[in-house]
Parts: sequence; structure tokens; C-alpha cells
Amino acid sequence: MRNMTAAAQLAPSSFAHISSIRIIRTKLLHPAWSKEIKRGPARGQSATSAQIFARGATSAAAKGAPIREAKGAPLGLGPAQLFEKPERRQPEKRPLSGEDRSFQRPGSLAANAAIEAPCCFKTSGETMNFKSDTLRILSERGFIHQGTNLEGLDARLTSGVVTGYIGFDATAKSLHAGSLVQIMLLHWLQETGHRPIALMGGGTTKVGDPTGKDASRALLSDADIAGNIDSIKGVFEKFLKFGSGPRDAIMVNNDDWLSRLGYVEFLRDYGTQFTINRMLTFDSVKLRLERESPMTFLEFNYMLMQAYDFHELFRRHGCALQMGGSDQWGNIVNGVELCRRKDSAEVFGLTTPLLTTASGKKMGKTENGAVWLNADMLSVYDYWQYWRNTEDADVGVMLARFTKLPMTEVARLAALGGAEINEAKKILATEATAWLHGRAAADAAAETARRTFEEGAAASGLPTISLSRAEFGAGVPALDAFLKAGLIDSKGEGRRHIKAGALKVNDAPLIDERALTAADFKDGAIKLSVGKKKHALLKAE
Repeated sequence: MRNMTAAAQLAPSSFAHISSIRIIRTKLLHPAWSKEIKRGPARGQSATSAQIFARGATSAAAKGAPIREAKGAPLGLGPAQLFEKPERRQPEKRPLSGEDRSFQRPGSLAANAAIEAPCCFKTSGETMNFKSDTLRILSERGFIHQGTNLEGLDARLTSGVVTGYIGFDATAKSLHAGSLVQIMLLHWLQETGHRPIALMGGGTTKVGDPTGKDASRALLSDADIAGNIDSIKGVFEKFLKFGSGPRDAIMVNNDDWLSRLGYVEFLRDYGTQFTINRMLTFDSVKLRLERESPMTFLEFNYMLMQAYDFHELFRRHGCALQMGGSDQWGNIVNGVELCRRKDSAEVFGLTTPLLTTASGKKMGKTENGAVWLNADMLSVYDYWQYWRNTEDADVGVMLARFTKLPMTEVARLAALGGAEINEAKKILATEATAWLHGRAAADAAAETARRTFEEGAAASGLPTISLSRAEFGAGVPALDAFLKAGLIDSKGEGRRHIKAGALKVNDAPLIDERALTAADFKDGAIKLSVGKKKHALLKAE
């Protein structure tokens, strides 16, 4: 929901990192809030888990294209004055206390290393063995990046039902595939006996998260925001069980309390908990100022509102855990500290790594735009194809995070090499698609792909566009048809594809910018293709 690479503005404490091994230490007010995160091989995990992605990682290393975390994520904790200058030195070889543990950052593969499984969390001489099913599964599948007092959270998760939440701003009518990481956290929280809250950002969307933006987000009307929330809701029902039981998921809207706050009262009661000095050092603010890009006072208040959300959810629902991407670490810690100050309660924060693919692409994005989760914004077939096109080095990571396959099966599939890795990709695509769109739709998409690629057939399950029969009477310019199908972004791109022989009509190369006519129809449709992986059907109505 919110992205902000910032440190805890509320916690008057010290941060230090040792850059040579990329360690982050976060010491906050609470003496147990000390965590280090670093790379390292697993110890104390099953042999299967430790071997996951071995072949894919080796392949990626050979190509010089390891899976990477998003730029700035490892050390982007925020306020410059809170960081000690890094020293390029080796870590002390000593056992670590419970307050000073270190964890391998999931999803990072060293370019010249044989393997670093995303499920591994290791300390120098000591391994963090989680007792709760929740943290054990999340660590096994590579979801944990940072946490406030993970020992305390682990104990809380084993002693009773914990309510945890993640926020999602309603900036569009659909979430995209990048949001699945957070949805998975909620799923596994509920799957292990706890209660998830999906927080819709009806209030915070009115402000707009400034993180990673060079300019202010376009402000949406109340009606647009409400429409987006209504459109988004259905996705969560595929992954969570909603109801009124103690472990049933609930969905709430922060507009219910944020829009009712009195301005003067809010400043008096909560403004004293935040300092301008600290807020100006947050990356979301600092980068704007460095680039001389305007930042409105409205956006400046976003971090306060997100911290207040945690406080309000604790008071309303006993929520004791906020989760999010690692770029949310600062905002999450703000909420943790606000609950400590205002509610005299210890609550917890947990973040996931921000990942890019082996080639550096952002999760959930393609050349054609966002990979939307709503079927009316992206066809089931295209969604299946997104996962099918996963890079070899990323297959194990994606299987662990975005399917419910047992980790033993994930390990087996991730170890496949050569042409066999394509079978693992098909399983990934079908399993990920089945979770979102249902098993029947996933199997149909897989069969469409099989017929299209293996038999060269114009399978009926391909994305389809329709034009009137009258248009075909005069002829439809081929490039116009490719544009309408979303297979190319411009006619210039189409002409380049024609020269390269990549544009095809009914599997035959298009040699010039001719018009498509009724004579091109085969079995009631015209098959349009760009290369081997992008296809659509053109029909007349």
C-alpha cells in the first residue's frame, strides 16, 4: 500500500551497517528490537530447503544475472544522521546473543556463489529456529526481510491468535502481480491459525504515497476511490476466508477514521510524536528535495497517517502485527512506536524483500504494462503467460512464494535444468493462475498455450478482439489490428517487427503493411502473432 524507504522517525536510536557484508542493525527504544540482516547459507534447515534453486542460481551466476533486490532496499532505512559511517571490515566471529541475530536476506543470490536458498536465515554461529508455524513457513518460503523483535513475535504467535494487517491503497481498479507478495503474507497468516486484516486505503489514497515518485500522484475523487475499492475486493476472496469468526479475515477502510479526525485535535495529540527534522531525512522527502521536485504538504502528512492506522487498528481490533514490503520499514516502525507510546503496548512489524527478476525487471511489470490481477483487465491466458515466461533463474523463487506446492516439490522443480525447466515453468504458471482464477480457467489457459505453441493452432482461449464486418469490407490495416490487440505499442514498433519477420498473420510472416480482409479468416478468426510468445485472435462481429 505504501512504499517508503525510511527509518523509524519516532525511535530516537542508532543504526549502523557494515557495508562489506551488507548488514543492517536496527536498535530502537525497546531493548529487544535489535536485528541484523545479511547474506549467508542456511544452517538448521532441511536438506531440501537448503538445495532449492541450486541449479537456477548457478545458471544465473554463470550469466552474470543474479536475482537482485530492488535498488536501495538493502540499506535504504532512512535518516542519514542515524547511520554510522560504514567500515569495510569483516564481521566479528563470535556467537550472537538473542538480541543481536542476523538473517540471510531472502531472494538474493551471489553472482559467484553456488547457492543461497531464499528460505534460509542464518546467524554467524547461531540459527534462528522459529517455533511458530507462521514464521517458519514464511522464512522457509523466503518472505522475511526484517522484523521488530522477531523472538517476541514468534512467542506471541505460538501463544494465541494474532491479528495482523497489510494496507493497500486504491490507486487503480485492480492490484497487480507485485501486490501478491503481501497478499501471500495474509494468506499464510490465516493458514497458520491467525486473523488477517486487509486494510483498504480509502483515506490514504486521498493523500497519495510519495515514495518513489518524482511528482505528486494524481488526486482521485471520492467516487473513483470507492469504485476502485469495490473492484479490488474480489481478489482477496481468492486467497482469504472472510467471516465473523476469530480467525476469519476482515476488510476495513482507513477512511472510516482518517476522514473523521479533527485537524487541530490530531496535531495536538499526535503531531508532538513526529519531528520535522527526522521527516526531512526520509528518502521519500529527501529525494524530492534533491531533485527540486515539488512535494505538497498533503503528501508530507502521509507517513503520519500510516502510523496512525496501526494505532487505530490496535484499538479497534487488537491488531498486533503490521506487515509490508521492506520499503515500508520506516513507516511500520513508526506505527509500532506510536502504539508503544499511546497504547503502552508492544506490537510488531515484519517486512518482505523487494525483488526484481534476474534481468532486473520489477515484479508485476512487463513491456506491455502492469500484470493486473482482475480478469477484466488482463485475460487469464495472459496472466498464465506472465508466469510461463519466468526467467530460468527465478523459477524456484516464484514457486516458493506464489504457489502452495510443498517445498520438497519446489526443490525438485527448481533443480531441473535444460529443456526440463520449461515443465517447471508450466507448473508454476498453472498453479499461480489456479490460485487466482480457479483450476478450470488455469487448465484451459495451459491447453490454449499448448495448442498455440506446440500445434500452431489458433486456440479459442487466446485473447480476442472484435471488429465489425463492415470494417473488413474495406480492409483493416494490419498494423491497426496489431495495435488494437495490444501486441505492439506503435506503428513504428510494428514496422520494425515487419523488417525482422516477427509480425505474423495466421502464422505466416507479414511482409508489408497490407490490409486484412475477409479472405484472411480461418475458422472464423485471424490469428495475430508477434514472435513466438505474443498472440491474439481477431474476429468479426
